Amino acid sequence: MSVLTLSQWQFAITSVYHFFFVPLTLGLSVLTAIMETIYVRSGQEVYKRMAKFWGTLFVINFAMGVVTGIVQEFQFGMNWSEYSRFVGDIFGAPLAIEALLAFFLESTFLGLWLFGWNKLSKGLHAFTMWMVALGSNISALWILIANSFMQHPVGYTLEGGRAVMTNFGALLTNPYVWTQFPHTVLSGFTTAAFFVAGISAYHLFRKNEEDLFRRSFNLAAVFGMISIFLVILVGHSQAQRMVQVQPMKMAAVEALWETENPASFSLFTIGDEKNLKDRFALRIPYLLSILAYNQPTGEVKGIRNLQAEYEQLYGPGYYVPSVFTAYWTFRIMVGSGFLMFALMAVALWFVLKNKPLAGTRFGKWLPFAIALPYLANSTGWILTEMGRQPWVVYGVMKTEQAFSPNLTPGMVLTTLILFTIVYGVLMAADIYLLAKYARKVPAEGEEQALQEAYAE
Repeated sequence: MSVLTLSQWQFAITSVYHFFFVPLTLGLSVLTAIMETIYVRSGQEVYKRMAKFWGTLFVINFAMGVVTGIVQEFQFGMNWSEYSRFVGDIFGAPLAIEALLAFFLESTFLGLWLFGWNKLSKGLHAFTMWMVALGSNISALWILIANSFMQHPVGYTLEGGRAVMTNFGALLTNPYVWTQFPHTVLSGFTTAAFFVAGISAYHLFRKNEEDLFRRSFNLAAVFGMISIFLVILVGHSQAQRMVQVQPMKMAAVEALWETENPASFSLFTIGDEKNLKDRFALRIPYLLSILAYNQPTGEVKGIRNLQAEYEQLYGPGYYVPSVFTAYWTFRIMVGSGFLMFALMAVALWFVLKNKPLAGTRFGKWLPFAIALPYLANSTGWILTEMGRQPWVVYGVMKTEQAFSPNLTPGMVLTTLILFTIVYGVLMAADIYLLAKYARKVPAEGEEQALQEAYAE
C-alpha cells in the first residue's frame, strides 16, 4: 500500500477509536451535573449517590478519551505535514483555545469534583461538575469549528500555497458549525442516556438498589427522549445544508447518478460505481426533494453531472467518494437513530405510566441497546470524513496533497500496527473497567469506589 493509503487508514482507525469515548463524555457530564443539582435542591441522599456512581463511570471514560486524543494532535504533524502547513494558520487559534480554555477548564474542575466531596459546599461542588460539562462541550465546539473549515472553508485567502486566516469571525459563524455542533453534542447526550438507561435496566432486572436505578432510568428516559428527538431534527437541517455546500456527498449518500427535479429517495440501491449507474434500485419519487427543500420539487444534483462540473472547475480528476461507504454508513446511522427514538419512546412510556421495568422483556434487552448510539456515532463520523473525499479541505486541497512526503510505507505501517495494538488494549481496558464498575451495586458511603476501580 502507498503512504497515502496507509496514512488514511491510520487516521481513520485512531479517529474512530478516539470518537468511541467522546460522545459519552459530552452527555454523561451533563447527566451527572443534573443529578447532583437535584441533590442540592432536594436534599435527597439518593441523588448524591447517583451522582457519585455515574460520575465515576464518566471519569473512567474521560481518562481514556484524553489518552487517545493526544495521538490525534501528533498525527497531524507526523503523517499529514503538508496538510498541517496548509491549514496551520487556520487551525492554530481554535485548537489553542480548545486546549488552553476548554480542556483546562474541564480538567481543573474535574479534579475539584473528584477530591472536593465533603470539602466544598454542596452548591459549589455541584457547580464544579457543571464546569466540567461546560468544558467538555465547549471543547467539542472548538474542535468542530476546525473540522467545519475542512467541510466548508470560510474566512481565508490563499497566500504562498497556504490558507491564511482573514476573518476569525467567519470561522466562528461558519453555518456548517451550527448544524454539526448541535448534532454532535446531542448525539453525545443520547449516548449517555442509553448508557444510563441500559445499565439501570440491568440492575432493575436484578432488583439491585431499586430506588437509585429507577430514578436513574426515569431521568435517562426523559433526557434521552428530548435528545434523540432533537438529534433527528438537527440531522435533517444538516442534510439540507449538505445539499447546498457538499452536493457530491449527498449524491453519493443517495446513489443519485443523474440530476433530478423532483428528486427521488433511494429505499434500496445496488450500484455499479465503475459505470456510475444502478444495478438495482427501489426509489420513492419526490421524497428527496421534500427532505432537501421541504417541498415536493427542487433540484438535487447527480454524481455524473457533478463530476463533469468539478472537472471544469478544478481540472481533470475523479471527484466521487466511495458511494458504497457513503450510502450504507448514512443508512446505518439513520436507521440506528430511528430505532433509538422508538426505544426511548417505550422507555418514556414506562416512566409516564409508572410501570415497573423489572421482569419485562424490554428491561431485559435494553442493556444491549447501549451499542446503538456507538454504531450511529461511528458511522456518522465515517460518513462525514469519507463522504468529503477526495478533498481534505473541500474544494481547496485534495487528500493526496496532504500527507508527509518524507515518509515510507514501512514507517507508516509500523506506527499503524503499534497504534492499532495500543488502542485495542486501551479500548479493551475501558470496556472492562466500565463493565466492571457498572455491574457493581453502589453501597452507602462508597466514596473510594473510583480509587478502587483504578487500583484494580
